[in-house]
Amino acid sequence: MRAGEKDLPWNRLPGGDLVQQGLKDLAQGVLSEPALLVSIGAPRLRREGFAIPLILDNPEHRLYFMLAAQHGNAAHSRYNALVRKLVSFEHSLPCAT
Repeated sequence: MRAGEKDLPWNRLPGGDLVQQGLKDLAQGVLSEPALLVSIGAPRLRREGFAIPLILDNPEHRLYFMLAAQHGNAAHSRYNALVRKLVSFEHSLPCAT
């Protein structure tokens, strides 16, 4: 667990809700959009001090196929929006602590 992770202002960080849910889902072994998103960002999140016990295999492809099944032709836009939220979260971390 990241030092101060429990004290992060999750609701004030862009994408914080998704990352927080993804960390919970990974810890519980739940396959979800947030869990796949955190798996995509795991290398950087780990460098930032987050304890990520599990990384799902091929998260980029799995997330895209999950989105395609749910959103059809809108999957590409949805995928890009989720990745942008992850990147925004990662960029906001230095300001959050």
